[in-house]
Amino acid sequence: MRFFQKEIRLQTYPRGFHLITSDVLNAIPEISQLSVGQLHVFIKHTSASLTINENADPTVRLDFESHINKMVPENQAYYKHTFEGSDDMPAHIKAALMGSSVQIPITNGKLNIGIWQGIYFCEHRNNASGRHLVITAFGS
Repeated sequence: MRFFQKEIRLQTYPRGFHLITSDVLNAIPEISQLSVGQLHVFIKHTSASLTINENADPTVRLDFESHINKMVPENQAYYKHTFEGSDDMPAHIKAALMGSSVQIPITNGKLNIGIWQGIYFCEHRNNASGRHLVITAFGS
């Protein structure tokens, strides 16, 4: 069993859903050494998230942003955690709903995902920067 781990800082993205599959793959080329394994990607933040979904049509990412904003609206009177702005508490809820990590099989040195799948970075804050990912690949 072999293990490889990297921590990367993502470029600053605006609020929304962004494909980062190539960023992840560029950060850990060692997956090419694994015939069978797993890739685990973890985000070290509580107001941004990760998920896997459509990688071809960018309107899917726009629809995700529109829908999650309706599910978890800003400026609700019952929010107590508002010190950092009206997007703060909703960002935490959105991150909890979407999740803080993704795990993908590695087969023959490549991610074994569907042809239309990609890794999404979900930025839920209006003015965030310096998001960090821990990327771990392991297998044989």
